[in-house]
Amino acid sequence: MRTSEKQPAVNAAAGLSGPASRKLPVPPRERKPALAALAVLLILGGALATTLLVLSSGDRVSAIRITQQVGAGQKFSPDAIEEVKIADTGVDFVSWAQRQQVLDSFAAVTILPGTLLTDQMGVRASSELGPGKATVGLSLKPGQMPAGVQQGDRVQVIFVPSRASEGESRVLAANALVFSAGDRSRTGNSGQITVVVEAPAAPEIVAAASSGQVAVAELPGAR
Repeated sequence: MRTSEKQPAVNAAAGLSGPASRKLPVPPRERKPALAALAVLLILGGALATTLLVLSSGDRVSAIRITQQVGAGQKFSPDAIEEVKIADTGVDFVSWAQRQQVLDSFAAVTILPGTLLTDQMGVRASSELGPGKATVGLSLKPGQMPAGVQQGDRVQVIFVPSRASEGESRVLAANALVFSAGDRSRTGNSGQITVVVEAPAAPEIVAAASSGQVAVAELPGAR
């Protein structure tokens, strides 16, 4: 009698642990360190830019800007100054809080519009309106004054005789300061100006001006 051999039963649990039941390896996720570093830099850069903007906006100071030409020796007027906000650069710009002291002082040099005022540009006493000086008003006709003459300019005051018997043209004031200039738009090409001259020359200039025998020549290089 043949004895049948029993086949060993397949252990299901053992089969699960066999090589065929193992999962295939999953490739690792690709990393991009360069992009990550760039993102970090962008974040840090944005934060830094925001911080700088906040800090710079807090470092602005109030200063004085000149709006009209002010000649050397002339007193500052309220219409000639305005308040502006500027970055604090360490330069000794005059603060708007000191505007009253500015209005009580005089320009040390001719100051053009758009200039930010510094301490060196102002003086307590005027070298042009002190002792030995005189102011003279001139009413000039077309051809007796160049176009564009304004407050703060330097001019020559010239005697222009109407007749040959009264002599030749001559300079009455070689370097006079235009203290004020009228609105020429209302009177066409004529205009009224006031000039500062040496006191001894004032009588002759007044006499020549009263008879219409005076003219002025601008000195742009003498500002």
